[in-house]
Amino acid sequence: MLSRIDKYILKNFLATFVFLLLAFSAIAIVIDFTEKVNDFVSKKVPAIEILNYFKNFLPYILALLFPIFIFVAVIFFTSRLANRSEIIAMLSSGMTFKRLLRPYIIGAAIISVVLMLANHFIIPKSNKSRLQFEEKYLWSQSYSKDDNFHMRISPTEYIFMQSYNPESKTGYRFSYEMVEGTKITKKITADRCQYDSIKKDWKFIDAQVRIYNGPLERLELFPLLYQKIKFAPADLIEKHEARQMMTTPKLNAYIKREQQKGSENLNEYLIEKHRRTAAPFSSFVLSIIGACIASRKIRGGSGVHLAVGLMISAIYIFLMQFSTTFSVKGNLNPFIAVWIPNILFSFLAIYIYRKYSR
Repeated sequence: MLSRIDKYILKNFLATFVFLLLAFSAIAIVIDFTEKVNDFVSKKVPAIEILNYFKNFLPYILALLFPIFIFVAVIFFTSRLANRSEIIAMLSSGMTFKRLLRPYIIGAAIISVVLMLANHFIIPKSNKSRLQFEEKYLWSQSYSKDDNFHMRISPTEYIFMQSYNPESKTGYRFSYEMVEGTKITKKITADRCQYDSIKKDWKFIDAQVRIYNGPLERLELFPLLYQKIKFAPADLIEKHEARQMMTTPKLNAYIKREQQKGSENLNEYLIEKHRRTAAPFSSFVLSIIGACIASRKIRGGSGVHLAVGLMISAIYIFLMQFSTTFSVKGNLNPFIAVWIPNILFSFLAIYIYRKYSR
């Protein structure tokens, strides 16, 4: 059962958090609109589509800056309670500092559940609409994967392409290999290849087909060859932030499919998968740190508390960006990279709690 004090703190916590979300939403819309207004005007984007874009833009930016919101919210209203000596009165009545933190934990749990559901299911859908809008009106072109790329399309099939043009759906210096064990059983090479969207197969120009049967080899030449191979032009396009468009079940299915193909550069997708759970967990850690810091009445009042809060939340975001970048560019495990900030700040929360609960 929640006591009257619990309800009072919880109400202040959630109300301040919602107020910050609404206030920043207005600021974010104004800033983003100012940056993109020239594109909107030059490309004559309909007003209804612009409104729909900002509707999908807000969940993305609010979730991105979630640590700052929850930390500032806790510090802001807790500092007000401390300045009015309300916390002193609560502790003087016999309430322990540990008991005082209970409504903070409940509030953090409510926010965490909402954010977790949003991260896994709601925000990816809004990101899909947002990114489709940006691709249509703001991005200049699609980008193919790096030149000279190899791809495993099944446990026994591999392809190589020197370059690919996404506009004409044409690849150059193509090679296909079927491997059994350590031996190549079939190989197709072609100067050019084009995807036929009607037949759903690939057209190879000046193709050579080699069939290997032990020591024997058969060579066939084709000026024009149609062949069904298990990859499509979409697999050759570097989608802008494609991982953000997938709900977690789709993201898991994509990662599993790519792992079966033998794809190696999946760290960005694994980071996105683990981040959706790690980010909500940070609300518990940051709430405890914020409540401990702001619970003491100090000279300078809320201003000092807010300055400390913004600094700590900025450090949290910096650690998150640093660790994930190290995972993408280096060899750090994606799961560890995403959870490093929470682990480090958990130790900080324990230290601060022991210091302030005395």
